[in-house]
Amino acid sequence: MKAYVVGGAVRDRLLGEPVRDRDWVVVGATPEQLVAAGYTPVGRDFPVFLHPVTHEQYALARTERKAGRGYHGFVFHAAPDVTLEQDLERRDLTINAIAEDPASGTLIDPFGGRRDLEQRVLRHVSPAFADDPVRLLRLARFAARWPQFAIADETRVLLLRLVAGGEVDALVPERVWQEVARGLREARPSRMIELLRAWGALARLAPMLDAGLADAAPRHWSLRAIDAAPPPLALRFACLCHALDADGDVAGQPRLRALCEHWRVDTDSREMALLVARERPLLQRGDAEFGPSQCLALLQRCDAWRRPARLADALIAIDTLAAAADEAAVKALLQRRGALLRRALHAAGAVRVASLPAPLRAGPGEALGQALREARLQAIAQALARA
Repeated sequence: MKAYVVGGAVRDRLLGEPVRDRDWVVVGATPEQLVAAGYTPVGRDFPVFLHPVTHEQYALARTERKAGRGYHGFVFHAAPDVTLEQDLERRDLTINAIAEDPASGTLIDPFGGRRDLEQRVLRHVSPAFADDPVRLLRLARFAARWPQFAIADETRVLLLRLVAGGEVDALVPERVWQEVARGLREARPSRMIELLRAWGALARLAPMLDAGLADAAPRHWSLRAIDAAPPPLALRFACLCHALDADGDVAGQPRLRALCEHWRVDTDSREMALLVARERPLLQRGDAEFGPSQCLALLQRCDAWRRPARLADALIAIDTLAAAADEAAVKALLQRRGALLRRALHAAGAVRVASLPAPLRAGPGEALGQALREARLQAIAQALARA
């Protein structure tokens, strides 16, 4: 029985990047031997175990065979006679198909992964790459993580074949969102989106997003913004989706709502995207359409008094979109409006019920609410006038 470190841990070490988790492959062992040694079985589809001390994952060397559509359509074979090279051959990219002997530090690299790391190339290990549609998403995510890496021509051919053959249609939407969400946190998420569009995959995985990014100007604006946005997922997703409904029902946001429902987008990302997509066009209106009353209405729509942190994050997204805008007038207007909203939020937030006249505080709730609104409106007007 022999264990090797494999995959991302070896790859990231060779790249000089932090190694987050180590995965192991065990050759020449049976499940019973690992259990007897104190390992805990956790795998459902194939034998995977947790080390009794480190809790790192140890998987028995295995082969796989395509037996159906989608990423679940595989039959696995794990046995003591499966070699390390056979296990590495089933992996997606050559840079992920390198193993290391922990005792000697020797690299086992039968498919040229180290060469591809040095040459900055993303290349598939075998034609079986096209059997698993998740690999398309992983490759797009890796391309966003390492924008300096090129994609091998022969790998592009397989990607197009994977899409044309309908394999991507078997992907569960929640799994697509899981990979896209990870890609949006990478160094250059725009590359992931551009590649998925170029391969024809985005039209199959999220036709409403593909349609919303069809026009070049709003698409380039969104892609520049997601690259420049701070890394929290909700902010980057909001920047990606801010103009999906620009050519239609902006108020109803049918494309954005359909995308969030289709992918089962998490609540924080969904709420942030809907808020930014709804308010960003209003912030671009002329000065006559953005006075104190419009400003107060916006703050109320955003639930600013109870959720000031969410509005603060939305304003960061607006700032990012402003910086990424092509038109100087749009850039200046959004920057100015973001600054005004911060002033307005601070001024209106300082208005307290305790500062209102005693008769109003003791009166009916409707009168108290109206008085509070008027006090906030006056505070906002004074703040905007000073600005």
